[in-house]
Amino acid sequence: MRFIAATVLILLFSFIAGLFLPWWSIAIVAFLVALLIPQSIGKSFLAGFLGVFLLWGLLALWIDIKNDSVLSKKIAQLLPLGGASILLILITALIGALVAGFAAMSGGSLRPARKKRRYV
Repeated sequence: MRFIAATVLILLFSFIAGLFLPWWSIAIVAFLVALLIPQSIGKSFLAGFLGVFLLWGLLALWIDIKNDSVLSKKIAQLLPLGGASILLILITALIGALVAGFAAMSGGSLRPARKKRRYV
C-alpha cells in the first residue's frame, strides 16, 4: 500500500511541480516523497521510476497526439531512431524515470535504519 501511495504522490506532485518549476523538480519531489514514506530502497527506486515514467510518458504521448506527431517524427529522424516517434516518447519517459528513481533511492537511503528491539 505504501508503494502505491508513494507512486501516486510522486506522479501528482511531479505534475504540479512541473507546471511551475524546471524539469529537474521531479528529482526533488521523488526525493522528498521517498524520505517521508518509509520503504525499502528498491521499492523507493521503483516508486520514483514508475511514477515519473507514467507521467512523462503520458504527457509526451498527449503532446504528440495533439500535433499529429509532426515534431516527434522530425526529432526521431535526427536521432538514430528510424523516425519512430513512439521510441522517442519511450526514451523521454525513461530519462525522467531514471532521474526520479535515483532521487527516490537517495531519499530512501537517508532514512535511519530500523533498529530491532531486543527483549532481554
